[in-house]
Amino acid sequence: MKKLLPALSLLLIFSAIGCAFQKYPSAKKPTDYVNPLLGTETLWDSIDLGFTPTRRTWGAEVFPGASLPNAMVQVSPVTLFGSGSGYQYEDTVIYAFTHTNKGHWNLCHVPILPFIGTISPNNYYSEYDHKQESAHPGYYRVFLKRYGIDVEVTSTLRCAYHKYSFPKKETKQLMLDLSKSNERVRAWNLVQTGAQDFAGYQDTRDRIYFYAKANFPIDRIDSLLEDKKSISIVHFANSANATPLDIKIGFSFVGIENAKKNLEQEIADKQFAEIRNEAVKTWESLLSKITVTGGSERQRMLFYSCLYRAFLWPALRSDANGDFTDQNRQVVNKGFHYYTDPSFWDDYRNKLILLGMLSPAVAVDVLNSITDKGLKRGFMPTFFHGDHASTFVAGSYLRGLRGFDVDSAYYLILRNATVESRSRPHLNEYIEKGYISEPVIEKPQTATVANAGVTKTLEYAYDDYAVALMAKALHDDNNYDLLMKRTTNYKNMFDPATGLMRGRWANGEWISPFDPYFPYYEYMYREANAWQSSFFAPHDIPGLIALYDSPEAFELKLDSLFTVPWKGYEAHNLSGFIGQYCHGNQPDHNFPYLYYFVGKQEKSQALLDSCMNHFYGMGENGLALAGMDDAGEMSSWYVFNAIGLYTFSPADPEYLVSVPLFDTIRIASPENGINVTIVKQGSGKKITSISIGGRKSDGYFIPHEELKKGNQLIISTE
Repeated sequence: MKKLLPALSLLLIFSAIGCAFQKYPSAKKPTDYVNPLLGTETLWDSIDLGFTPTRRTWGAEVFPGASLPNAMVQVSPVTLFGSGSGYQYEDTVIYAFTHTNKGHWNLCHVPILPFIGTISPNNYYSEYDHKQESAHPGYYRVFLKRYGIDVEVTSTLRCAYHKYSFPKKETKQLMLDLSKSNERVRAWNLVQTGAQDFAGYQDTRDRIYFYAKANFPIDRIDSLLEDKKSISIVHFANSANATPLDIKIGFSFVGIENAKKNLEQEIADKQFAEIRNEAVKTWESLLSKITVTGGSERQRMLFYSCLYRAFLWPALRSDANGDFTDQNRQVVNKGFHYYTDPSFWDDYRNKLILLGMLSPAVAVDVLNSITDKGLKRGFMPTFFHGDHASTFVAGSYLRGLRGFDVDSAYYLILRNATVESRSRPHLNEYIEKGYISEPVIEKPQTATVANAGVTKTLEYAYDDYAVALMAKALHDDNNYDLLMKRTTNYKNMFDPATGLMRGRWANGEWISPFDPYFPYYEYMYREANAWQSSFFAPHDIPGLIALYDSPEAFELKLDSLFTVPWKGYEAHNLSGFIGQYCHGNQPDHNFPYLYYFVGKQEKSQALLDSCMNHFYGMGENGLALAGMDDAGEMSSWYVFNAIGLYTFSPADPEYLVSVPLFDTIRIASPENGINVTIVKQGSGKKITSISIGGRKSDGYFIPHEELKKGNQLIISTE
């Protein structure tokens, strides 16, 4: 990225949102600020959404339950199976507590629920009240009104610990509905394995095994069948007393014996309070790597809640002994921790960089994991759209992360970029024509599934840039030259007549008729309209600006992005608008910064402030986000902007400086040597100077290496 010189004169045309917040000295710890319920509320207000909803809109789709950072286990309540995370704040009943979660309509393994009396397979849920519910890092508690049972849960990396306080003199029972999850269940099994132990598995996309130990003897395990639906009941003997029922459960994706070993190693004879305290300490150690002073109580709550949310995915999949089930369904042990794939289309933009900054060992193991999968598949894994593992690999390597198989990772991202596969569909056309076309479809609708050719072309051009950076770093000059030539392919989608990126048919003609306001799921654009797709070239903003008649013309077009009203279309995953800009979805998340490149930094800051002030902590209860959190991307966007650094081009080892929310931010991550203090001087939104280590910067970008020198980054404003 080329550095930008500060503008000599800056004219703010957007009114900055927000005033000076009252400053409080804080004696709280970071974990005290975290509210895991943030993001669980659904938006219904048409002004917040940008349209009048006819159905429940997608919220942040996050879970409020207990987990450690990047753990295998997330133990959380389910209020509605088949919803994003299984939990929706406005729901009034709890069906069960499940043990895996991401917030993408999947997982939610091994549902269990304590109960008294009689239940049926179609009626076992319990009402609950938010007044009798609380959530903290590593801990969740709720009162089940139907049964009078107080539920507390906590967890370790691979185990869950349930504590159930039953009404006096009631016999304790536990329901397992192994036929249910947020995925299709193919098979399941449950057996008693000891006087107080039971074990089994649930077979969905992956098979998860569990081994559970109770503090009461098991009388029997039986099944209830109704309308071809069955549930399992664990009856406990001698349990009609005031002692809570403790259920300790180990999990594994390898086998029951490994699940048992995980339980023995991580919980063993420890009691609930001890496991909960260990969870809090783990979170405190991570979250305290960034300490802030100044700002408001609300801003600190939002900041640490978002920082917490950013470290729940990818999820661990290897056992305490290192075993894991690999891509070929073989049990192997490679000497590293094995993780799920990141949500690359979402979190390559920011979250994976934050992961490398604060948890470099986890980031390295994630790199090892995707490389191991890639070597077995023949191509590097992707997620949903684009090929953004390339950005993760290049950005991590250029920021100094080592300990992963660099040569194999590079081989795989290069192979993705040069050989057509499921990882990069339509690559041959992209290489031949410099763009990806769209089939002729009569009257395409929002839900139309086609090639998303505009989005793919723009994203492939950026992915090529990321691989090219890696090629240059590894002295592969021929492939560097090859890939860099393709990084300008985004220009082939630019229609000068509209000033927007527009789809083409295979013969090269522009798609017509053309409505730049109409959103598509996968026709021309991926989950976006033309406005939300037309300014994506983070590796070549000068080239993007040059497509217009002048920088002033580009600025006017950008003004229209943020001022032309959304037309009221209702589409999944599109909500929370400033003009046509949609903060509730990822494709245009770096567009607010584009004013930097035409000398109007303060216009960008007005937009950033508006997003931070309005799109986080929304709704009647202040618990909604503008859109899906997408495994931590939405949260990471807030974290970076709150501290005044953003990963504008995440493949490049540098950060775009903005005005932080806080007076002082200390980032100390000794694992990778990051040690920097960010100081905001002045209360304005216009940056007048940036200095680091006593040296004035000649632009708005700060290299990653500067974060490792123990310096002060001073951002002066007026």
